[in-house]
Amino acid sequence: MQPTQTINMDVLDYDIIIIIICLYLGPEHVFVEHGKDLLLDIKGSVALTQGADFFWRFNIIHIVAKSNYLNSVVFGTYKGRAKIFVQNNSLLLKNVQHSDSGDYIAIVSGEQNQRVAEYKVIVQVSPVNLTVDSVDSSSNSCNLTVTCSTVDSHISSRFRCDTQNCSHVENRKKAKPCSSTLIIYLQQDFIICNHSNQVSWKHKTEKITSYCKTLSGKNKRQSHKGSICIIFLSCIVFDVVFCFMFSTTDIPPNLSVAS
Repeated sequence: MQPTQTINMDVLDYDIIIIIICLYLGPEHVFVEHGKDLLLDIKGSVALTQGADFFWRFNIIHIVAKSNYLNSVVFGTYKGRAKIFVQNNSLLLKNVQHSDSGDYIAIVSGEQNQRVAEYKVIVQVSPVNLTVDSVDSSSNSCNLTVTCSTVDSHISSRFRCDTQNCSHVENRKKAKPCSSTLIIYLQQDFIICNHSNQVSWKHKTEKITSYCKTLSGKNKRQSHKGSICIIFLSCIVFDVVFCFMFSTTDIPPNLSVAS
């Protein structure tokens, strides 16, 4: 039987603070699931005159695509997986990968350069891994070190068990801000790792009695539910916004749109 998941309201309050920080730092943030297509739109119309060029740049130095009033071209590794629409100069990225995360800037180049769009794209990978790194056990106690990880972040925690229960001892964490939320905690006889971002919610569990034989079945008591170690990297509430957007817009299921 899988453990019931509960969410502390203090966690959500802190997440809201992180949301506000993320929204006001830098360009518009766009979250997209790994492997999906992403459309970066241009707000308003851009009229290209003779001699003017339109560029989409990635992290400033890389040119993704270029167009003018006659034609368009896609450069380098983006050939075959990117398209610029001459009608409105929007950029379509196909099958986005984690390496596609970064800043995308649309520039009109002529007598004066003008930025007409700017996005910070964050490609999110949903799978989460939970591994037991080490077990140090004796006749009456057991120490476990476990790691909960994704492609760009991880959190490690140490738990101690005796014949009665288990408790959280310490945690070490490493992660990038404003991308996802990673939680590892004890509930009953399970170690639970939760990973949530703007595109999904995944979890992995390990039964602690598989590693700690000292926690005998008859004497087991519910482990400390309050022992929760959390990395706040972004904003759960964005899930609600994205769900609303996609439920009210007729968009192909494999396409994310930034506008």
